Amino acid sequence: MPRAECPVCEASIRLTKDEATYGSRVTCPECGASLEVVEEEPLTLEEVAEDWGSAKDY
Repeated sequence: MPRAECPVCEASIRLTKDEATYGSRVTCPECGASLEVVEEEPLTLEEVAEDWGSAKDY
């Protein structure tokens, strides 16, 4: 199984073949960070910013 490092807590994360594809999102089992595969070779993850939506003026 492919492995990558969590950019938040530096834990080693195992990914399935399907998860190890560009654009896939995974959750770090150690710190709970939402991560996205941004490069397949070498396998690289980046933290996904939370989307709180846009504020609307009422």
